[in-house]
Amino acid sequence: MSLSAPREPNFDPVAHLYRWAEYLSLGPLLQRTRTHLLPQLTDRRSAFVLGDGDGRFLARLLAQNPLLQALAVDTSATMLQLLQRRCGFASDRLSVQQASALTATPPRDTDLIVTHFFLDCLTQAEVDELTQRLSAQARPGTLWLLSDFHVPSGAVRSLARLYIRALYLAFRLLTGLRIKSLPDPQASLARAGFIRMARHKRLFGMIYTELWKHS
Repeated sequence: MSLSAPREPNFDPVAHLYRWAEYLSLGPLLQRTRTHLLPQLTDRRSAFVLGDGDGRFLARLLAQNPLLQALAVDTSATMLQLLQRRCGFASDRLSVQQASALTATPPRDTDLIVTHFFLDCLTQAEVDELTQRLSAQARPGTLWLLSDFHVPSGAVRSLARLYIRALYLAFRLLTGLRIKSLPDPQASLARAGFIRMARHKRLFGMIYTELWKHS
């Protein structure tokens, strides 16, 4: 008897609830984290955006950069529909693709990669694979903007671990996500030839955003 492959997570059931669940848990902090480094992206012209959910960040990016073209990739058809609706004012500059980030190919002229609160849905091996593949396809000077969760040291460590464990459990029940621990994207990006340019953290370091540049 052969074993079946693990079921892919399905984020369609949480698409309409995601924004409100986010606000109930951490208020506006996640969105403020996503957009904190937006002023450093004004010269970007082609964005490859992975797992942006309902498109709140991408809408801000497109509004700030009127010449920017963007390709948004997500496995959830419902998330992509919400994203397209929110970014409707720039529909002529937006393309979407329902696919896995591990197989999607960025446009040749991509100069910005975005992964907000997305890499935590991948295993360490998958993050390694993704960063290596995109590094091989990226041109020098390409920026990678990411935001994610982190378990900091100090007094809040236990609380942060409990919160992140609860998040993984909730997404496992609601979407079938099988990941149980945070990967280390910093190590993956460094190995792939990216250099960190900026970092900003909130909640004593439990959430952060970073900007990396391809060397």
